[in-house]
Amino acid sequence: MRGLTATLRYHFVKSAEKTLKAADNLRHTQEEQLEMLLHYGRKTSWGHRHRMSIVGGYDDFRKEIPVVAYEDIRTEVMKMVDGEKDVLWPGKVKRFAQSSGTSDGKSKYIPITDISLSINHYRGGSESVGHYLRQNPKSRIFDGKAFILGGSFANELHLNRKGVKIGDLSANLIDAINPLVNMLRVPTKRIALMEDWGAKLPALIESAANQDITNISGVPSWFLTVLQGVIKHKGATTIHDVWPNLEVFFHGGISFRPYRSQYELITDCSKMHYLETYNASEGFFAVQIEKDSNRMMLLPDAGVFYEFIPSGGDEKQAVPAWEVKKGGIYSMIITACNGLWRYQIGDVVKIEETAPLLVTIAGRTKHFINAFGEEVMVHNTDAAIEKACRETGCHICNYTVAPVFSENGRKGRHQWLIEFDVPPTNLEEFAHILDIKLQAENSDYQAKRQHDIFLDCLTVTPARLGLFDDWLRKSGKLGGQRKIPRLSNERKTLDELLKMNK
Repeated sequence: MRGLTATLRYHFVKSAEKTLKAADNLRHTQEEQLEMLLHYGRKTSWGHRHRMSIVGGYDDFRKEIPVVAYEDIRTEVMKMVDGEKDVLWPGKVKRFAQSSGTSDGKSKYIPITDISLSINHYRGGSESVGHYLRQNPKSRIFDGKAFILGGSFANELHLNRKGVKIGDLSANLIDAINPLVNMLRVPTKRIALMEDWGAKLPALIESAANQDITNISGVPSWFLTVLQGVIKHKGATTIHDVWPNLEVFFHGGISFRPYRSQYELITDCSKMHYLETYNASEGFFAVQIEKDSNRMMLLPDAGVFYEFIPSGGDEKQAVPAWEVKKGGIYSMIITACNGLWRYQIGDVVKIEETAPLLVTIAGRTKHFINAFGEEVMVHNTDAAIEKACRETGCHICNYTVAPVFSENGRKGRHQWLIEFDVPPTNLEEFAHILDIKLQAENSDYQAKRQHDIFLDCLTVTPARLGLFDDWLRKSGKLGGQRKIPRLSNERKTLDELLKMNK
């Protein structure tokens, strides 16, 4: 495959440059997407119910179509799973991505349409490669193989209906991919779609260890486990001792910041690049277009129409992408070519630039701590723990945080449960440093901590190795797309973990 990158580079770079031009005319591009989506929506029962036939533009759209959460459309989605056609999207939908549970504790099943595969999910992957090649003209990414982690078709519905597939988004993407792409990737589809991760992990390691891997794609926490396994399997010191041509990690799903130092320990930093993506079960939304930056450009022409609700506002204050303000914090609403109409995805983003529209992920609408008026979000805690770890020389595998409420005359505080790969030599000193770093990241937390008047210093509880994986396994969520709830305004998750922390 030597020289294949030179052959394919033009196609990918040209596509990325076309997207940049579309982003320069954001309003026109987004209005075109809305018009296209409405064309399909008018053919559905949802469209009939909400009078899409009279919607002629954004003002009509926001007036006639309600903002919804998953609970509002669960009935419609289950009709689609049962084979009913023309519900949220024209025709029958035969693929669904099982995603994390909602407030009622049930899993979500996100429709995956044929058009969403082609113009959104696969398009997003192509854009990631194109922008990487723009930034790195000497890349030889296609001269070796891609190592792509995927989930499985294990699901809570246990359906055997012919033609309907329900599982992780990544499993659907691998299953439906053009067979020619399989020549450029590992592992085999059989291994990639294995359900038992106890058997899958060693199979992944064995299948990839002797390949010429040039790029890897997946969730940082899970891929770290795989890379460490490959290094141990080969008796190597770093992953570049095994894969000398490895050059880039396309990552997403969770913040990379808490894991960067661990990747630096097992890679040759002079060879390694990182490119962040904003890829969810609901769609592929954004990709990093600058070197050494976590700012990502929203893809303006990939079958998604974006709206944003200002922090602290309600759905009546939603604005389109061309009206957001630089520096603003917004919860994101999407209308997409998978039948999600004005859907609250649950993510909170910060607008870094408006032309092109660059965002960073600030957290989840339900994952924050504001138990004492501190308004701490995930990007605050990710940044704080990254800096604390660098200063103390320790490394983490995972963490979660919840409030400890005032009792017996003692002030409230934050309790951190942290699984360390390399623990600090002095846990109390680490907690103090982490507290200082968090104050530097969040002025509201700093104000509540001033002179210990309102809040006590945070405390850190060490988690045994493997605790978070055990909790995910018990919850039925262990897999390539695994996510730990970082922050919670109540203690349910933390208390469950503490009971298992023996």
